[in-house]
Amino acid sequence: MGKNLKITLLAGGVGGAKMAEGFAALKNIDLSIIGNVGDDDEFHGLRVSPDIDTITYTLSGLVNRKQGWGIQNESLRALNMLEGLGNKTWMTLGDTDFGLHIHRTQKLLQGSKASDIAQDVARKLGIKAKIILPTDDKIRTQIKTKAGWISFQEYFVKRRCKPKVLKLRYSGIKKAKINLDAIKAINSADFIVIAPSNPLVSIKPIIDIPEFKKFIKNSKKKVIAVSPIISGKTVKGPASKMLRQLGYKSDAFEALSFYKNICGNFVIDHSDRNLKDHFKNSGLNCHLTNIIMRSIKDKKSLAQRLIKILSQ
Repeated sequence: MGKNLKITLLAGGVGGAKMAEGFAALKNIDLSIIGNVGDDDEFHGLRVSPDIDTITYTLSGLVNRKQGWGIQNESLRALNMLEGLGNKTWMTLGDTDFGLHIHRTQKLLQGSKASDIAQDVARKLGIKAKIILPTDDKIRTQIKTKAGWISFQEYFVKRRCKPKVLKLRYSGIKKAKINLDAIKAINSADFIVIAPSNPLVSIKPIIDIPEFKKFIKNSKKKVIAVSPIISGKTVKGPASKMLRQLGYKSDAFEALSFYKNICGNFVIDHSDRNLKDHFKNSGLNCHLTNIIMRSIKDKKSLAQRLIKILSQ
């Protein structure tokens, strides 16, 4: 009986959670997920970590499948009370969800590290995979609009991605120190997978941490990235719109070009086969497969395909 295959997944958002679910459903896999903390924020005095929580809820089976985030059969009594008392409640936080945010904030105030809290929560919710934060330092993705700089959550939730994106920045990233567990997950991995997450707001806040880029560059041959763009569009989220507004093309080649210095293999959907020559002409290894993940079968199939590509 051979040893388990060690997979490290870089992930954010619903696409990242789906990819994590695919690997978690396979046998003989030790899965580590390095999640995005760039869209963390504070609401009602509580630390909220949307991408980490979406991955946590998905792998624990608590997630609202219809939306892809939040908790199934969730109630909003606490939020309704807050609204009735005059608080701003544009960020939808359910009652069960509040429990996690209260727990996280309480532990932080007691001196625990966010990375330790995330792993402890995952264990207590029965998740076998490791959920790892890239850093315990504060990184915040911010978006410049005509009205000035706003947080990602304000852009994404409150303003529903309507303002034109003029610039992006990751506040605090230059001084952020990579977590030891993230280094271990990169160095010990048999394969590293970049999930089909928004490259601008889910993956770059991870890989642009100075030390992180250094470690992953040394592992280029075992890194594979899945396109978040299919036929010029995203399955979910604002990646396509943001790329266009920042002057990029909204296609798989452009979306994956952010990883060309750290990644040796690129996976795009069959429907984008016309882009394969773009990768070839740039000296990049490109592979075609079905990357739409509607069912658990789709998720497992994609995970298996990625392993097969990297095992060749």
